[in-house]
Amino acid sequence: MFPPCGHCLHQSGVFLLYTMHARCCCTAFLGLCFLLLLPAPALRAQLTWNFLLPVSSGEEEVVHHSGFSLGYREIHEQAGWVAYYICRSRLNGGVERRNNFRPDPSVRSGTAVVADYSDTGYDRGHLAPAADMAWSAGSMSESFYFSNMSPQLPGFNRGVWKRLEEQVRVS
Repeated sequence: MFPPCGHCLHQSGVFLLYTMHARCCCTAFLGLCFLLLLPAPALRAQLTWNFLLPVSSGEEEVVHHSGFSLGYREIHEQAGWVAYYICRSRLNGGVERRNNFRPDPSVRSGTAVVADYSDTGYDRGHLAPAADMAWSAGSMSESFYFSNMSPQLPGFNRGVWKRLEEQVRVS
């Protein structure tokens, strides 16, 4: 999975989990939920990050990338949840966004393709934001896989969702 770097372990890093799970016991946000899991400083160096991922129900394929993991649900052609670790040092990365949207070769059943979004009126909304992946060229590139996208109305994606992403980065 995506272990936090040594520098992150000594900062107040945050592990983020975005989920569409209906029985989630966290802050509901317009049908989606997000969890901010803040490990105690004394425990950070001992954590195994895999234990923070949801247990697979068998209805999803768990896929790990360099900067995030996700549970892909073929029935919906998108992730049911996406999880990643973020800390201050990762936010200072300088990798530029390239908008290279493409299918995820790691998903066995295949993912959405460019044509699925053409002329639909929906944005390709990141679940693990590209801006949070600017610490690595590989993770930035992987953030444009369609497995990390969810169809979003433009006003939602460029409005409230963008503000949520920005708020998490300044917290």
